[in-house]
Amino acid sequence: MHLLHELIPIIRQSLTITLFVLSMMLIIEYLNIFSKGIWGNDLKNSTWKQILLAAVLGIIPGCLGAYTAVSLYIHNVIGTAALATAMIATSGDEAFFMFSIIPNTAVIIHISLFAIAIITGFVVSIFVKKNTGVVNYPDKHLEVHTDEAQCFCFNRKDIIANFKHITILRTILLLIMLIALAVVIFFDGSEHGEHIQLISMPAMEHAHPEWIRITFIAVLAISLLMIVTVNDHFLSHHVWGHIIKKHFLRIVAWTFFTLLILSFVNHYIDLEKLIGNNIYLVLIVAVAVGIIPESGPHLFFIILFASGSLPFSILLANSIVQDGHGSLPLLAESRKGFFIIKAINIAVGLLVGVIGILSGI
Repeated sequence: MHLLHELIPIIRQSLTITLFVLSMMLIIEYLNIFSKGIWGNDLKNSTWKQILLAAVLGIIPGCLGAYTAVSLYIHNVIGTAALATAMIATSGDEAFFMFSIIPNTAVIIHISLFAIAIITGFVVSIFVKKNTGVVNYPDKHLEVHTDEAQCFCFNRKDIIANFKHITILRTILLLIMLIALAVVIFFDGSEHGEHIQLISMPAMEHAHPEWIRITFIAVLAISLLMIVTVNDHFLSHHVWGHIIKKHFLRIVAWTFFTLLILSFVNHYIDLEKLIGNNIYLVLIVAVAVGIIPESGPHLFFIILFASGSLPFSILLANSIVQDGHGSLPLLAESRKGFFIIKAINIAVGLLVGVIGILSGI
């Protein structure tokens, strides 16, 4: 019974974070479909435009912006400097986690990544002028389907048609979103006289619980609106095929086991003291883990920071080096390009991390 009592809040937080993350992914996926085709601008002869666009693509939560940057790179539309900019700015799916559990810090992280990425891009452009030897980019990596409708929203006839021939997937998603909204709206936030936050992290103690609740309601409401209005293609190929099938189990598993491990470790080890005594070793580990072209392992550092055990400088260094799945297409098509970009990221991550540690950040 004691173990179950310990597991219940961890399970609740894991599911809450997962739902919030997937809802944000849905919004970004939705916006990504509308933004298709804007990358056809002439960028080849303007380094500063390439770098600025790459930084904007990089700070988009998730891997879609990074995938787009890699595609532009392999098609010789942008250069190495711009690609390095994008990969420093991006933090992959971990961006969704940061906005879920440490929203204020997430904003600071992304502003910092944007600035550091642009500075790095211009420095790299001094030494690397042009790409050579790249190959065709595989379309399968980018979740944009060029043959789909230009618009699939807010058309009254289409919305009515969606419900006349409603699919099982749409029904399930609508029920999940409606139940989640009802729970958040009508949940009074207390149990046995004690306040319970939707997401309880020491790093969020300064944030008013009602603000977190309102944010959660807004994200769920927007997601619900999209599920009501989008066509069946978007639901089956993007929501189910991309977001749920590829991300749901991994997000739940990484979130649950990370929270579980930290819960047990905190009972026996003073993590804050341990990290404080080995801060440079932790920096090296954070940067080394950042090399992994996978979303998941980096969540450990986000939750460590949220729990108050990790300094901001280490989280920033890890965010600089890691890019989630964003570099996987690059690794598949240009190993040389992958290692060059990672080397740049590692150098910048270590430099920023050391400066941050020495500054007491």
